[in-house]
Amino acid sequence: MTQVFVLDRERHPLDPCHPARARELLRDGRAAVWRRFPFTIILNDRSRAESVVHEHRVKIDPGSHTTGLALVAGARVLWAAELTHRGQRITAALRSRHAIRRGRRQRQTRYRQPRFLNRRRPVGWLPPALGSRVANIMTWVERLARLCPITALSQELVRFDMQLMQNAEIAGVQYQQGELAGYEVREYLLEKWHRTCAYCGAKNVPLEVEHITPKVRGGSNRVSNLTLACVPCNKKKGAQTAAEFGFPQVQAQARMPLQDAAAVNATRWRLYQALHATGLSVETGTGGRTRYNRTRLGLAKSHWADAACVGASTPDTLEVTGIRPLGIRAMGHGTRQMCRTDAHGFPQTHRGRQKGYFGMQTGDLVKAMVPKGKYIGTLMSRVVVKASGWFDLVIHGKKASVHQQHCTRLWAADGYTYTLPAVAGTAVSSPRSSEGSPQRKF
Repeated sequence: MTQVFVLDRERHPLDPCHPARARELLRDGRAAVWRRFPFTIILNDRSRAESVVHEHRVKIDPGSHTTGLALVAGARVLWAAELTHRGQRITAALRSRHAIRRGRRQRQTRYRQPRFLNRRRPVGWLPPALGSRVANIMTWVERLARLCPITALSQELVRFDMQLMQNAEIAGVQYQQGELAGYEVREYLLEKWHRTCAYCGAKNVPLEVEHITPKVRGGSNRVSNLTLACVPCNKKKGAQTAAEFGFPQVQAQARMPLQDAAAVNATRWRLYQALHATGLSVETGTGGRTRYNRTRLGLAKSHWADAACVGASTPDTLEVTGIRPLGIRAMGHGTRQMCRTDAHGFPQTHRGRQKGYFGMQTGDLVKAMVPKGKYIGTLMSRVVVKASGWFDLVIHGKKASVHQQHCTRLWAADGYTYTLPAVAGTAVSSPRSSEGSPQRKF
């Protein structure tokens, strides 16, 4: 069961508690809601000296698009989340800005002299798209450290152990079905071939490691000569090469680098250094070990489950019953664009310098008590503030105007949106207007 974070009256973190216990404390007036994402209560009648605090570990499974986070205490997963990065959007925004500036210089309008390429970048500099991944992960590690007594961290430092991949002794029929193939090689191939058969595209079926050029034809055991195939395709291919089997593109794809793996590799050491700077004990592990632990524990494939299985500290048994991972999506803090344009690039509206109106800002989560009209009732949604006092809410995918006097801010915009899945491992793609609905996306 996903636990609720607890703070004492001096805002020191205590052990998380069961949601039923949190409801009891709130009902009796002994606690108040401190944060909504992740849900945290603060006690008003207890200090940390009067409580027993245990050790907790945050486990991290960094990814190019999504990072898994898991809070583990002993053999129990207390809380989990899946953090979606915005690296691709940052790259697209930088390319768009580059095109706009280049177009201005070509048209000789609003011309700005190009700067010399003699600027020095600081040591350890990362491109914005990669730096945002590290910043997002560190933001949530620091938040969890303020909400829970964390004593150790675990990070999947590398997806594949290249040394084990080069030195793995693999031969014979056991190459396809035995443990000699190694979890490092299998993890690499599963990532590269998207967990599908390279020949027929079959998914969710047993896959075997297969030689693109068979060994009897002079093929080697190098990973560049390996792919994944289902059992029927592997038997049908026999001693043929991939080109002879009718799939010459397989050889070309086998030599292509992993773009997502490259992004993770480019940020892994920066993330490790940032985690080490927190002063907590940092444990590292490989992707092969993570997959081995997940397979051994019988957990379904997901980002948060991978995070819970990172490192050698993973116990022999792990309790994950009732875990509902919090979906976190990085959205940024708005835009610096002062002039809105239409689809053709012509100026349309100009933005003012003031961000907040009537105590709220665009992106805040608000609850609106509408007494009458088309949207009568209790609404909960993100808000777009306006100087006129009529704010825009998104209800069932449509824009609704609500006066500010009916709105109460529940959560200040922090650069992230949150998804509360109805069932563990699933997420809701559309918002609901009812406050009491079990499925909400904010």
